[in-house]
Amino acid sequence: MKLSINKSRSLWWSISTTIIVISIISMAISWQNPQIRAPLRPGLDFIGGTRLQFERDCTQVGNCDQPINISMVREVAQALGLGDSSSIQIVGENGISIRTKDLDVNQRTNLQTALSEKVGAFDPQQNQINSVGPTLGAELFRSGTIALIISLAGIIIYLTFRFQLDYALFAIAALFHDILITSGMFSIFGLVLATEIDSLFIVALLTIIGFSVNDTVVIYDRIRETIQTNPERPIAEIVDDAVNQTLGRSINTTLTTLLSLVAIFLFGGETLRNFALALIIGFSAGSYSSIFIASTLLAWWRERQGKSPVLVSNE
Repeated sequence: MKLSINKSRSLWWSISTTIIVISIISMAISWQNPQIRAPLRPGLDFIGGTRLQFERDCTQVGNCDQPINISMVREVAQALGLGDSSSIQIVGENGISIRTKDLDVNQRTNLQTALSEKVGAFDPQQNQINSVGPTLGAELFRSGTIALIISLAGIIIYLTFRFQLDYALFAIAALFHDILITSGMFSIFGLVLATEIDSLFIVALLTIIGFSVNDTVVIYDRIRETIQTNPERPIAEIVDDAVNQTLGRSINTTLTTLLSLVAIFLFGGETLRNFALALIIGFSAGSYSSIFIASTLLAWWRERQGKSPVLVSNE
């Protein structure tokens, strides 16, 4: 089956625009949320503080008979002077996760003791306590942002020299498409499921950028090869042929990668779950944007400018 993607390019653009608008709205709502005050819910890596996660010991008779009352947990935190600055959520049926300001050892012990008296004894084997200073958190955020900017600048320079400037700009548009969709989905997860982003999320975005631009370059290369052999053909036909010739490779590469990521998401543990989820969303968006966004934008622009499809390689 041969796809004529340029005939339906308004459909592909409408799908992407709808998702991006929803993502932007979600990030705006998240920014206005007094508990978040950022486009995405920042994790401990970025804002600093202490995260405590306690799990009740259900091997003790009657310890887990009643569900955890989150209002009671908030009252305990309030009594210890942590209520206004803490994010509290129930994890599963018997776990409590608290993110708050930086606590010393005595404060952590007092909080754990007070909570265990109210909700039941905790299993010391399952307790998790992490602490990050605000200076380190700010440095991680700054370093991650700089890494993203440098990556995008490097890709623009590379594609401009290898192809032409308009090719580079549409590839970057596709990259922003992937980043916005991935960030938007995590913004929604942050509002609905209290999902936080950490330094691994920045790593995921950098990986998504590399994956997506690689897919786009493969299609661009095929466009160039087709132009060299058939320079008089309409650009829309050339782009359609290039996409169809590389479609099997793109689908196979994406599916085999997604299989590994789904396995990590399901069995890789709590630390890697959000990282794998970000890659799953980003790689899916990247394949879509390379096929349906970057290529159709190029064909539209060339038609609009009335340019010959001839592309001179700068290699």
